[in-house]
Amino acid sequence: MAKRTQVYEYHRKHGNIVEYAGFDLPVWFEGIIPECHSVRNNCGIFDVSHMGRVLAEGKSAESFLNQLTTNDVSKLALGRGQYSLLCNPKGGIMDDLTIFRIGSMRYLVVYNAGNRDKNWRWLLKNKTRSDATLSDVSDDVAMFAVQGPRAGTVLWNVSGIKLDEVEKYGTRDVKVAGIPCLLTRSGYTGEDGFEIYIWNTSVKEPANAVKVWEKMLSGGRELGICPVGLGARDVLRLEAGMCLYGNDIDENTSPVEAKLNWVVRSEKPDFVGKNAILSLKEKGPSRVRVGFKMKEKGIPRQGQDIFVDVETVGKVSSGTFSPTLSVGIGMGYLPPSLAAVGETFSVGIRDRRVRAEVVKLPFYQRRSEGQVLVFGEEIGLMDFRKKYSSSSQPRAATATR
Repeated sequence: MAKRTQVYEYHRKHGNIVEYAGFDLPVWFEGIIPECHSVRNNCGIFDVSHMGRVLAEGKSAESFLNQLTTNDVSKLALGRGQYSLLCNPKGGIMDDLTIFRIGSMRYLVVYNAGNRDKNWRWLLKNKTRSDATLSDVSDDVAMFAVQGPRAGTVLWNVSGIKLDEVEKYGTRDVKVAGIPCLLTRSGYTGEDGFEIYIWNTSVKEPANAVKVWEKMLSGGRELGICPVGLGARDVLRLEAGMCLYGNDIDENTSPVEAKLNWVVRSEKPDFVGKNAILSLKEKGPSRVRVGFKMKEKGIPRQGQDIFVDVETVGKVSSGTFSPTLSVGIGMGYLPPSLAAVGETFSVGIRDRRVRAEVVKLPFYQRRSEGQVLVFGEEIGLMDFRKKYSSSSQPRAATATR
């Protein structure tokens, strides 16, 4: 039987439920495309309580996490977080994750739902060399994300805290509906916003999580907040050029191939996978991750072949129709010689070969109140709105992390 999150009853009444990563979760409420537009134009709230959450505590917690992850945990100031990777000894990506230092010797590790059991076993296996205390709190902590240009106003309405007072990837202890929560200024959509953790609220005793969820919805009602499902979450993260584990990265993918070297701190004395990663970086990978947009009508999907002339040169790892940019977009792996911005190829969509072009990532990301990045280039928000008008288009893909 599939597991449920603390606010499952809301999803059951208002959403369309699918099973994902062993959970019954909403794939959409109003619809994938309107939910994408709501996040881009106003704000949306996501239930991401299915994700994994572990507390690492004690004097050796820092060194323990530093040995297992690619980024440098020792550089984290109190109240700060970082994006990082767990790698196996061969340098393959076991998962991508975030680590927040929430106490002088206390860290919150957040990773993907589909890897919860695998990652927990890996942490325990490696803990034999450390006296750090590990606690899997995944089932006792609810997690919501509020994302979009009006997310900061929602936060102010429900907590009296200004989002601008929290640094990117920073943390803050807050109270919502009188309930103590941890807030992090982070997300998976390319928009500003926050993720909020409600401590000590299990599926059997979900009252605190339900109160916070309802408070967010009521506090954002006049701002156009809407609940958002897995489908729009996947589209939004792809528009932001972010990887989805199992699609764009996996245990057979190196950070070098995935162009995630920016979270690999090779100056660290040692970490699992370091030698293999540095060896591939020196030798040069045979394939690298790229972003592309379609030059003709067509929607790329995971697993489709990428062709140059008649030769198959790669595969699409993620693909969808972008409601924000009104064009088909995707990511995939290509030989480095074909990976430069402006290179063209074709994607096998059904029985057609449809032309595509390599573009800079991210496809879309909000930079500030008046600027956005589109295909890696900064553009004014007004100019963006003139060029990319919202339109009703085909339904998008539904995978998510």
